[in-house]
Amino acid sequence: MEYTDTNSLVPKEVVKGVHGKFVHSPHMTMAWWLIEKGAQLPDHSHEHEQVVNVIEGTLEISSGGKKWTLGPGSVLVIPSGVPHLARGVTECRVIDAFCPAREDYK
Repeated sequence: MEYTDTNSLVPKEVVKGVHGKFVHSPHMTMAWWLIEKGAQLPDHSHEHEQVVNVIEGTLEISSGGKKWTLGPGSVLVIPSGVPHLARGVTECRVIDAFCPAREDYK
């Protein structure tokens, strides 16, 4: 087993206004995000299945002509390879799980 105190991790700004802390296992990555109001993740896709869990604030995710507005307690599962984009409607805190592990966030 491996223990990590996420409070001790230094956030990385992966896109302007999108700050993440990451914990990796051999098969998955957990990400703790602080997304500033108005910050946008451009349209993208990846091999990883992604489970998005909004903890605070409001996050908007768009994919395939559909739009979801997520608030605290909302969860959205994004399958592998599906293009999507996200925008912080308000400042928000989000926890994502990615499988397989995100090598690009190491």
